[in-house]
Amino acid sequence: PLKLYVLGNKKILNNKGIAIVGTRDCTKYGKNISFKFSKELTQKGFNIISGLALGIDTYAHLGNVQINMENSKSIGKTIAVLGCGIDELYPKQNKILAKQILKTGGCIISEYPNGTKPNKANFPQRNRIISGLSKAVLVIEARAKSGTLITVDFALEQGKDVFAVPGNINSANSVGTNELIKQGAIPVCNYKDILDNI
Repeated sequence: PLKLYVLGNKKILNNKGIAIVGTRDCTKYGKNISFKFSKELTQKGFNIISGLALGIDTYAHLGNVQINMENSKSIGKTIAVLGCGIDELYPKQNKILAKQILKTGGCIISEYPNGTKPNKANFPQRNRIISGLSKAVLVIEARAKSGTLITVDFALEQGKDVFAVPGNINSANSVGTNELIKQGAIPVCNYKDILDNI
């Protein structure tokens, strides 16, 4: 992007980070895994980068925020990348979460100027920034035709590792992740599987 608009702690933008992404319509399993991996990777010093969307993104940010509220040590922060202006927080359900991200030393960023409303076309575009800020991308749950897979495509273009959490073969939310593994994404069952590969 030509410009990045930043709300919060811009010093963390160059720190090592891992993107955690997945479906908005996630299962309880997806929520728990996203939250757990986020907390563990945060404690290992990684920023958690996601899109502030409902579902997997929300729980990725929440895991980081919770650890940072409990622990004042120098640990990873969280970065939310928006598909609208930073003054147009979207979705509205995550306004409190956005405040917590800022309060715990994270930041909210966008390539779109203030006043830019959430636009469907902006969200796939912002995914290149999510992967661009990350050492690797972790996909937790994704349907067969998920917007999450756009982030994966950007990550591969950028030479980033892609990790995927295996899912229930009967769940529509796992079709995308299981397919990614068949195509060569690194399957992970715990955060150490990520640390061993980056």
